[in-house]
Amino acid sequence: MSKTPWIVLLLALAALACYALVLALLWWRQESLLFYPVPLPAEQRLAPAPDIQEHAVDVPGARLSVLHLQRPGARGLVFFLHGNAGNLQGWFSNTDFYREAGYDLVMMDYRGFGKSTGRIASADQLREDVRAVWTLVAPQYRGRKVVLYGRSLGTGLAADLAEELSAQGRPPDLTVLVSPYTSFRALAAEFYPWVPGALLRYPLETEKHLPGINGPVLLVHAEQDTLIRGHHLQRLQQVLPGARVLLVPRAGHNDLHESPVYREGLRRALGAL
Repeated sequence: MSKTPWIVLLLALAALACYALVLALLWWRQESLLFYPVPLPAEQRLAPAPDIQEHAVDVPGARLSVLHLQRPGARGLVFFLHGNAGNLQGWFSNTDFYREAGYDLVMMDYRGFGKSTGRIASADQLREDVRAVWTLVAPQYRGRKVVLYGRSLGTGLAADLAEELSAQGRPPDLTVLVSPYTSFRALAAEFYPWVPGALLRYPLETEKHLPGINGPVLLVHAEQDTLIRGHHLQRLQQVLPGARVLLVPRAGHNDLHESPVYREGLRRALGAL
């Protein structure tokens, strides 16, 4: 009897074992594929202006770095959840835009980003960290306008928080989702199609949260975004037909915020509240 079938079988089993090992490693270490934090030394000063305060928020196992642009007489707050790379040093920009619009701005770094300690270990942990910062900030803005703003990774987190606040009878006055995805699982499948979707521990299902949000929702998408493509926006429009949409021409995923079309659209949305 030929040995060839046995060799083929052994090779197939070896390949299957290697694939299973890779999947096991991805299960435990997938954060390295999803998040790209840039740490900063603890002593580095982040607040570049007198009206910006730097805070630390203690959460189980970590301390989160938070910046707060706060001015007397502000109309309200923009609670900004940033993307999956970098840190506050790069994300906390365009502050003059918010000053001119009459809004305060709060932004946090996730675990391991910037001066925040610890590391992201689960979707529930990420969600609870967002809640911890929100719970400390929100009481200062009772009776004023509140805008939940998510960018890229932050869109799923912002939609989740907006849905929860709506269920509690205190929805945000506006939810802004910039470069939104239907779900983090669906987005990951486009980049890692060989990885079973069930393996991803960060579903972040924006499309499931949208129908539960009371109040206006603004979806913003760059027409030349090659990272989160237009079909995500189209699906979210189907899920929430009443959402307003701002398409930003001649802009991509990383430079959308520099577009005059984007800035004017956001300025109008904030001014209409």
